[in-house]
Amino acid sequence: ICGSSQGIGAAIAEELALMGANCILLARNEEALKTVLAKLDVTLRQTHRCHEIDFTEEAALRTLIQSIVSEAPIHILVNNSGGPAAGPIVDAAEEQFLKAFQQHVITSHILVKAILEGMKGEGFGRIINIISTSVKIPLHNLGVSNTIRGAMASWAKTMANEVGQYGITVNNVLPGFTKTARLNSLVQTNAIKAGISTDEVEKRMIAEVPAKRFGEPDEIAAMAAFLASPAAAYVNGTSIPVDGGRTGSI
Repeated sequence: ICGSSQGIGAAIAEELALMGANCILLARNEEALKTVLAKLDVTLRQTHRCHEIDFTEEAALRTLIQSIVSEAPIHILVNNSGGPAAGPIVDAAEEQFLKAFQQHVITSHILVKAILEGMKGEGFGRIINIISTSVKIPLHNLGVSNTIRGAMASWAKTMANEVGQYGITVNNVLPGFTKTARLNSLVQTNAIKAGISTDEVEKRMIAEVPAKRFGEPDEIAAMAAFLASPAAAYVNGTSIPVDGGRTGSI
């Protein structure tokens, strides 16, 4: 479970552990990982562990995932990583796109290639990508993020078409406004840019959501947990918004 030291990633780890999964947590902050690790359910004799890893360090990532898969096959992979900084696309430096592409698409590709043979051997695999509703409709002031999220969704759909025959599914969860550090950062950035309070920014954001509230990380985790389960065996190649109805497409 990538990016599992906080927010949505941590919530997914907690939910999968409750379902009986043995969880391997990956993120940059070792102390935060250990805090999440201590919360995971072990009543079914699950065993959990964590590894500190920076997804921008490609060689270290390859070494780590090869070490993990050499011990046992991985059945579920959750690709989850923090989004690029906010800002208009016309102001984005070319390096920002390259960095974000590496962090999201290339990292996910490295992990999938490493675990794929094990999943094929088991006849079961779940690859779940936590992306964004910008896959459906680009979001204002998130130029680099919109671009990279779209690339991730296209990569995932292509992968789903190729590996579905082996009992492996590839699906995307698209969180809407969810109470995470990422949302707090976006609220603060928008407040400064507009010269208004963070409360006013939140009020305007919530007004866009039919549910009239922000989502909770565990609500995103619930969708990921379903997609990880045998019940979702015939759900493949999809991008599912979990956003309180905000996304304006059918």
